[in-house]
Amino acid sequence: MAQTSFYSQQTQVYWACKSLLAGRKISTGTEIRESHGWRLGAIVHRLRTEFGWPIEMERGAGRVAYYSLAVDADKSALRFPPSAKALGASEVQQ
Repeated sequence: MAQTSFYSQQTQVYWACKSLLAGRKISTGTEIRESHGWRLGAIVHRLRTEFGWPIEMERGAGRVAYYSLAVDADKSALRFPPSAKALGASEVQQ
């Protein structure tokens, strides 16, 4: 049977978008624990450059990068990657 909802699965990109929209500060360590991924820096880079997300970064101890969505970000204006489109629809409804 062909899979018709390829992009709607909860991927690492979906997890990152959902976490950022929830106002969380996330790091690669958080991603490893919660979504078993390890490419958060690449995901953040793509969200910033391809989709225009205003993601802020701060360095913690041991040069750990913590990412968060800018406090003044207009969530209704964000463009979503294919695997996180469902989050965009729910943000508009809220």
